[in-house]
Order: sequence, then C-alpha cells, then structure tokens
Amino acid sequence: MDLTAFEALSFDCYGTLIDWETGMAAVLGPWAREQGLQVGNEELLLGYGGHEAAVEREAPTTRYPEVLATAFRRAGADLGAAVSEEWAQRLAGSVPDWPAFPDSADALARLARHYRLIIVSNVHRDGFAGSNRQLRGEFAAVITAEDVGGYKPADNHFRALYRTLEELGIERTELLHVAQSLFHDHTVAKRENLRSVWINRRHDRPGWGATKQPTEQWSYDLEFPTMAAFADAVDAAFAAR
Repeated sequence: MDLTAFEALSFDCYGTLIDWETGMAAVLGPWAREQGLQVGNEELLLGYGGHEAAVEREAPTTRYPEVLATAFRRAGADLGAAVSEEWAQRLAGSVPDWPAFPDSADALARLARHYRLIIVSNVHRDGFAGSNRQLRGEFAAVITAEDVGGYKPADNHFRALYRTLEELGIERTELLHVAQSLFHDHTVAKRENLRSVWINRRHDRPGWGATKQPTEQWSYDLEFPTMAAFADAVDAAFAAR
C-alpha cells in the first residue's frame, strides 16, 4: 500500500494512543485487593471489557464516565464484590489520568508533517481534552461519543467522520484509519470498505484484554506493533517518493 497516497489519518485514541488498560488497571487492581479478590489485572480487564461494550450498546447516549461506572459495578457483581459509589466514581473520573503510550506524542508529531489528523473516539469531550494534554496532538477534528450519541462499533462516528472529510475537502479514498481495536474499529473498516492500519499493541500478550472479542468480520491493510513503527514506515515512504 502506498502510504503517500493519503491526505488524512483518523485515529482511535484509547488503546491506540492512550494506554487505557494500564489506566483502568490502576483503579481496578487496588479495588480488587481491597476486596480481597485473588484476581490479576488481565482477568479484571477481561471481565470489565464485555460489560463496557454491553452498556455502550444498551445506552448509546450515556456519557462515557457513567459507562465506566456502570460497567465497573456489573464486573464487580460478577466477582461477588459490590463496587461502592466512591470506587465507581474513581474509575469514571480517571480518563484524563490514563497514560499515553511512550511513542504516541512523537509519532503524532511526525505523522502531522504528512497528513491531516482526526480523532474518532469512544469517550467524552472532557476526557479526550485531558488525554490530549499528554498527546499534544494538533487535530483537524475531534469526534467523540458525546458528539455523535453512540459508541463504536456502531456507525455514528463514521457518519460524522465522512461529513468532516467533506468539510475538509478530503475524499474518502484519501483517508486511512488507524486503530488498535479489531472490535471497535476494524469491524467497521470491513463494513465500510475503509483502508485501515492495525496498531497491534497487544502483540506480545495473549488474549483480548479490555477489548471485547469481535463477533463480526474485520479487515485491515497493514499491521504494526507500535505507533513508532507506523510513523517510521510513513517517514520512509515519503523519503523514497
């Protein structure tokens, strides 16, 4: 695939640019230890992830902090331990504290030399604003679940994305979507016939973590283990042009 043929990159943020699993585990782990539960972070994330996807599907206009709190309560019930309001709100308010992957800010700065950058994220506006203080990204547009009244893998974000492309004067064929989640993003890439790049952040770990295992078919055109590796490939492609 000719990486120089695109004018814009759209990004999933959490899991791709922000290490949401480390961020959530920083709350889920201490809660589990307080409850005396003998479960590790991977088990906690796996149990939580299915509930988050279910809440987003059942209540698509709910703001992300309440999605986090509700999914946490349900995950706790599965483990036989109640989640107090204090703990639920601790997770709900934690999004701005979730760390960026170490390579994300530099990769975004490098990619911005070649493309317009767009965020397509399943969080709320304030949450992403907090995260972007770490990413320091210059984005042509930011599309959140709060803006579109829905959560990926529903198509609300992508309808908004196509309208944004029209406003920017960019054709859909000039867009490349970049994401970690097969469930949230690459199933949509398959449905929408979008060119996409899989940032396989869990390449060195088994299992699905906090991301629900997809039941639909997915597609992607290229795979990289990190954002840095993707940015390296882009830089090399433009240097060779």
